[in-house]
Amino acid sequence: MLWRTMPALMSTIPVWALIAAFFAVDVTEYGVVTRFGRVVRVVEEPGLQVAAPFDRIVRLDKRVLFLRPARSEYLTTDKKNIVVESLATWRIVDPERFLATLATRGAAEERLSDIVLAEIGSVMGRYPASALISTDPAESWYRAILSEIGRGVADFARPTYGIEVISVDLRRLSLPEQNREHVFDRMKAERAKIAKENRSAGELEARKIIAEADHEKTRIDAEAAGQGERTRAEGDAKASGTYAAAFGQDPKFYEFLRALRAYDKFLDDKTTLFLPADADVLRMLRFEAQTAPGEPPPSEPAREGVADVLLKKKPEEGVR
Repeated sequence: MLWRTMPALMSTIPVWALIAAFFAVDVTEYGVVTRFGRVVRVVEEPGLQVAAPFDRIVRLDKRVLFLRPARSEYLTTDKKNIVVESLATWRIVDPERFLATLATRGAAEERLSDIVLAEIGSVMGRYPASALISTDPAESWYRAILSEIGRGVADFARPTYGIEVISVDLRRLSLPEQNREHVFDRMKAERAKIAKENRSAGELEARKIIAEADHEKTRIDAEAAGQGERTRAEGDAKASGTYAAAFGQDPKFYEFLRALRAYDKFLDDKTTLFLPADADVLRMLRFEAQTAPGEPPPSEPAREGVADVLLKKKPEEGVR
């Protein structure tokens, strides 16, 4: 049986060696060729490659990877505790050193997490809490702190482990549970103080605006009253001139008209007035007709005045 299977085995070994000599490298990975534990070469280009049958191919991811270290609490220079959640992006740039020091992705993430957390604590211990948490952009050192942390991690990880740290970011900053309520109360007190100052400034400005408006209103009312008095005085002057001119043309008619206006003010449809024959009002109604120059005076019956006509009315008609 041995002599029968020997030719088959001898023919199978070359076929197996030929097949084992070829391997494919993907675009997302490195192909590290090792021989008896020693790195022979690193294949970075994707495609079909050839190696010795007894060589071992180690595949390492060449993509950008994400790392989320555990939440950690740090103490700042002003003795305030801050809980930080970070995020790091990294990739393998030296496969040979990476394989010699870490070998696996899990080991790399564990070691890199320790480096990131240690560097965050080292940098944050040199700054106050206001450098990270501030409403004024001019007082914030957030970008400078991130740059310092990322630079410190990258300078250590690349030569030591063959890892390039692209960025380190602080995903979340929070306060410890035991300090959160006290900090929130203080923040509320500060906001209430700011709100009170803003309300006081607003009330002062409102009073100033109201005072200016009242002053302007008083000035406008005074100007309007003065203008009204001037207009009224001008109207009274014109009316007096008109009355004077009318009085000069016919004084008796003017007196008669004034008497009628006086009676019109205190007499109404429910008032009956009885006057004697020699009343001044009736004498005012007894004016004589004017004759033109050169005309004969009117006869005696024509001299009967308006008062005589009123006296001739029946008693029940009355005088109004």
